[in-house]
Amino acid sequence: MSEQLKLVLVDDQCLCRRGLSELLSNCYDFSVLGATGSIDELRKLLDEKPDLLIIDLRMKPLDGISLLQQIRSEGYTTPAVMLTMSDSETDLTNAIRAGVRGYLLKDMAPDDVVDAIRRVAAGELVVAPTMTLKLIDMLRGDSPDPEPKNSLKLLTEREREILQLLSRGESNKAIAMTLKISYDTVKQHVRHILNKLNLSSRVKAAVLFTKEQESTTDNGSSDRN
Repeated sequence: MSEQLKLVLVDDQCLCRRGLSELLSNCYDFSVLGATGSIDELRKLLDEKPDLLIIDLRMKPLDGISLLQQIRSEGYTTPAVMLTMSDSETDLTNAIRAGVRGYLLKDMAPDDVVDAIRRVAAGELVVAPTMTLKLIDMLRGDSPDPEPKNSLKLLTEREREILQLLSRGESNKAIAMTLKISYDTVKQHVRHILNKLNLSSRVKAAVLFTKEQESTTDNGSSDRN
C-alpha cells in the first residue's frame, strides 16, 4: 500500500469536524492527524508536517482565508483546500489568490470530496463542479495561450466531447452518466486530454476550450459581416 496522505482539518463547528474526519479516516490512503477549530491547536498539528490542510471558509474569530494568511506569515507552507458552503465568486477569487489548491463545497457528494482531495494531492487545482464556470470567467481574461495554439486539434472526437462537458462544470461522474461510459473511462480520457494539451488541470483545459469556442464564434460573426 502506498504511503498515506496526512490531513489536518480546520472547522469551528464540532459536528462538521467530526463528520469530515470520519469520512476521510475511512479511506485507506488518508490519515487524519487531527481536527480543530483553534489556531493554537492548528500550530501544533502543523508541526507534525501534514501533507494537506482542509479549511472551512466561514469561521470565527478568523475566517479561513485570514487564517491561511496568518499561518503563511508564520512560515507554514502546507498546501490547503478550502471546504465551504459559499458559492460566491468573490470568495472563490480570494481563496485562489490566497494560494489554495482546491475550493470545494460542503454540499458535494462525499465520494466527490474524497476524489477531489486525491486530485489536489496529485498536483491538480480542483474546484467544485458548480464553481468551474465561475473560475473560467475569472481566468479567461489573463490565461496565456498554451503551446502549440492548435493543440485542441490533437484531441479525438470523444476527448473533445468530454472536454466540452468539463467546460460546463460537469464532474467525472456526471460525464460518465451523460455519455453512458464508465467512471474510470472518463478519468482515463481526462488524463489523456491533459497530457495532449500539456496542461496541469482540468480547469485550464476548460478555459482553453471556452476561449476556442468564443474565438470560433467571433470569427464566424466576422465572416458574415
